[in-house]
Amino acid sequence: MRVGIVGATGAVGKELLNVLEKRNFPVSELRLYASPRSAGRSMFFRGQELTVEALPETPLPVDVVLASAGGSISKQYAPIWATQSVVIDNSSAFRYEPDVPLIVPEINAHAIRGHKNIIANPNCTTAILLMALFPLHKAFRAKRVIVSTYQSASGAGANGMEELLKGTKEFLAGHAIEHKTFVHPLPFNVIPHIDAFQENGYTKEEMKVLWETQKIMEDSQIRVSCTAVRVPTLRVHSEAVTVEFEQPVSPDAAREVLNTAPGVDLVDDPTTRRYPMPLTATGKFNVEVGRIRKSLVFDNGLDFFVAGDQLLKGAALNAVQIAELLQNPVAI
Repeated sequence: MRVGIVGATGAVGKELLNVLEKRNFPVSELRLYASPRSAGRSMFFRGQELTVEALPETPLPVDVVLASAGGSISKQYAPIWATQSVVIDNSSAFRYEPDVPLIVPEINAHAIRGHKNIIANPNCTTAILLMALFPLHKAFRAKRVIVSTYQSASGAGANGMEELLKGTKEFLAGHAIEHKTFVHPLPFNVIPHIDAFQENGYTKEEMKVLWETQKIMEDSQIRVSCTAVRVPTLRVHSEAVTVEFEQPVSPDAAREVLNTAPGVDLVDDPTTRRYPMPLTATGKFNVEVGRIRKSLVFDNGLDFFVAGDQLLKGAALNAVQIAELLQNPVAI
């Protein structure tokens, strides 16, 4: 396939290059696009030096566009790109359009059928959550889900990661911490505010988890309440999850399901201090799941903890997996 990456110099764009290479994706030609200020930069793919091009206002000469340049760029240009290419979009621009598939390949690959050349990648928090929740939902049917997230600086892109590193150095040097990307200084702090507040008191980031869970799992009855919190880690989003199920469930039964779930690593042995953490999940394609225990609130419920690399399964990896479905339609 001829592949174009839009936003190639950003945090997700760089991971897209790495994932394409690590998964040996069949690329006959790779074009890299970014803003005019990044045009002319060199990047490497499979040992070959490529020059970043300024994004044109025309269709792109590729079969697949992996777009990760933000919602406003996608809103403006994705319909143009889609006249000649299939667009896999990492932004929130098209996720809630009824005729745009919202895909996590391990969960709803079938929903890609009949796409109209635009396919949406879910919010990183949702994708990481559903890797653990969906297998359990299939086995025991989830009714209510309560999620508290611990979201890394990488969720705000390269600027967020840079601000965390710079701010940490400023703090340790005894200087005032400057912040632009985050609404408050992030080093040695947690911020229970990601995206804009809505009329119901939740933020848009928190509502995305509900909206996207219902769409991806094709279940409008499942209820989800989320509190999204930014924490001072570089990458990997972690989530504490409480679920009430319709069917009888036990921690051992849940472990049995998750142990064979695609894209999941069961890391659940408190006696040896093994549980999901950003430290161990960084750079991993699979999502870690552990701390599985019976809920003390719901008679038929579980509590567990999830950690997944926001730049990988939460973004670049999932996008490349969608492209693999296009390349191999038999898998759909």
